[in-house]
Amino acid sequence: MNTALITMLVVAALSTAIVAGLMSQPMRARRRRARIAAQPFPQAWRRILRRRVPQAARLPADLQLRLKSLIQVFLAEKPIIGCAGLEVTDEMRVTIAAQACLPLLGAARGFYPELKQVLVYPGAFVVDRPAPGPGGVQMDQRRALAGESWVQGQVLLSWHDVVAGAADPDDGHNVVIHEFAHQLDQAKGFANGAPPLKDKASYRAWSLVMQREYDALRQRAAIGEPGLLDPYGATDPAEFFAVASEVFFERGAEMAWQHPALYEQLKRYYRVDPVSWT
Repeated sequence: MNTALITMLVVAALSTAIVAGLMSQPMRARRRRARIAAQPFPQAWRRILRRRVPQAARLPADLQLRLKSLIQVFLAEKPIIGCAGLEVTDEMRVTIAAQACLPLLGAARGFYPELKQVLVYPGAFVVDRPAPGPGGVQMDQRRALAGESWVQGQVLLSWHDVVAGAADPDDGHNVVIHEFAHQLDQAKGFANGAPPLKDKASYRAWSLVMQREYDALRQRAAIGEPGLLDPYGATDPAEFFAVASEVFFERGAEMAWQHPALYEQLKRYYRVDPVSWT
């Protein structure tokens, strides 16, 4: 057997091994997650849920069980890191994970595959953002934020706002749901208010409803007219999707009544029906 043929066979064998390894990775991940989810949910974590995340108790029994499984896998895979001297406790980890997993209840779309870590600050954190200055010159502007989601795979949260958002599941404001909705939107590499959908027909229906609702919110915000959706959603389509997601999970019945087409699109996307929870 000549050298060239041997080289070809070695290359072919290596290629086959690499392809087989890549194909087996999702299966190994599923098996590992199934093992984690099958473990008993710690009693201490149950107490944290009852104390910190009252919305969890409102879920139907099957979704409560699913939420606990999702929390276990999320915490096994996603580091939650304290910043500015904050020491992260199990109470913080479970409270954050429970809210982060609400958008995953209905659809098997992975565990935020692009997310590498969650950074938690004691309170609002300050960031510099470019903003138009005099004469159109771009200038850095300092802003205090309760949360932020980065395409690079980080979510930043204020613990103070995490607690406040979880404590009142009826106010339509939840910084964790908001930022993790951004993560879903950013799964394609950028955020534009249209997370990955299954086909062109879904995108057409989504675009039609979202654009109409977004334009209506911008008009209401321009004249200061109050409404169910926070005016911050009028900032851009990505923020509109995140704000609408907060309201969908926390004030779903009101959204279904006041914005039925918007509710229907979000129900199809998240594959849950919060109206039935109440």
